[in-house]
Amino acid sequence: MANSPAPLEPAGDVKSSDVRLVVASSVIGTTVEWYDFFLYGTAAGIVFNKLYFPSDDPLVGTLLAFATFALGFVARPIGGLIFGHIGDRVGRKKTLVATMLIMGVATCAIGLVPTFETIGLTAPILLVLLRFAQGIAIGGEWGGAVLMAVEYAPAGKRGLYGSFPQVGLALGLMLGTGVFAALNVAMSDAAFLAWGWRIAFLLSAVLVLVGMFIRLKVMETPAFRKLEEHEQKATVPVVELAKNALSRRHVLLGMGSRLTEGIAFNAWAVFAISYGSETLGMSQQPLLVAVMIAAAVMIFFIPVFGRLSDRFGRRKTFSVGAVLTGLLAYPAFAALGTGNQLLITIALVAVLGIAYPVMYGPQAAFYAEMFPTSVRCTGISFVYQFSGIFASGCTPLILAFLVGTSGGGYGLVLLYLLGATVLSVLCALAIRQRNLVPDPEGDTEDVTATAVSSQSRAAV
Repeated sequence: MANSPAPLEPAGDVKSSDVRLVVASSVIGTTVEWYDFFLYGTAAGIVFNKLYFPSDDPLVGTLLAFATFALGFVARPIGGLIFGHIGDRVGRKKTLVATMLIMGVATCAIGLVPTFETIGLTAPILLVLLRFAQGIAIGGEWGGAVLMAVEYAPAGKRGLYGSFPQVGLALGLMLGTGVFAALNVAMSDAAFLAWGWRIAFLLSAVLVLVGMFIRLKVMETPAFRKLEEHEQKATVPVVELAKNALSRRHVLLGMGSRLTEGIAFNAWAVFAISYGSETLGMSQQPLLVAVMIAAAVMIFFIPVFGRLSDRFGRRKTFSVGAVLTGLLAYPAFAALGTGNQLLITIALVAVLGIAYPVMYGPQAAFYAEMFPTSVRCTGISFVYQFSGIFASGCTPLILAFLVGTSGGGYGLVLLYLLGATVLSVLCALAIRQRNLVPDPEGDTEDVTATAVSSQSRAAV
């Protein structure tokens, strides 16, 4: 059942209007989810460390706030397993409706939690619980959203279509930092800290309503419907995933390949704001604006590199992105140290807006091609979410610790980023093309027989 790769191309009766609706649903849905999720990351370094984790030492407060940020990533694998199972057993669509509701409620509730000064320890406890709920939601969201796009994609265009829900990350980041930047301009620092930041979280309710309206109109993917017709669904997807040697290999290599992608995003979209404002003493406003501009540039380049991966291959495109992101780390930190708005913006646009999408654009199709349809949602969710604990969630915490250890310098941070880059590139290149689920028109060679044979030989 789980040993034979199933085609990802949509059935012949799929209408172009259905595909457009799926793309719109994926982009809007992931935008809402990432807006909610990264609002917390932005607030952790500039609000929560003061209101919910007060300390005589600013570094301690920041570390505690980033620790709760990391908790969301610890919860993501749980959400990935729960909703990955639902996605493989019940359908991709149903996971997306449930995860959006959970995320929307949790984010709005964060905007209503009283501060430590008002209710004491209950405040950070409530914040931790709601952050955990956010992690559960985003853990289930990503796998279903990208598969809706990839499994509807025309032959030869998986990379392009798989990149569309990835754009939601950039849109969510741009909206989140943009709202915070606008609130900073519209009110004094005292008013923003007292109540203004809550507006950004409460706005999530509007975005969730729009996303739900569109998602309820989407049909299930052709690949999953075909699986149901032939009664080939896995009984327990995670068990079948574990039984297959090739799938186990892809899980491990996929997690390793994602290390530098997760670290890079959280280093430049989350940690850079805290590093510039807390360590370098810069104003938050130029940092928020620089990240917002980088996110806007990223929106354009994610589908560009997704499409290029259809031509040049996922592994090569992804690996080039990892190398570029690693090489740009030093000039990006050097630019932060100058305090010059123009240099900081150029640096963040280069590393986050252009180099990072070389990895993130092809990622959805790359990981989807590692697993057959019956365990695909569980497989990609496992890869993306379990690696996220170390690759994403712990990044601001680790980088803050390394900066503190080196007395405000970034030398140790550069070594950390370099090590992650080397490991990711090695893992990405170790994923053999012949073992991926083929794209009938996108691959340069016919690998169908080889892939089926490889899966069969690898089965335990």
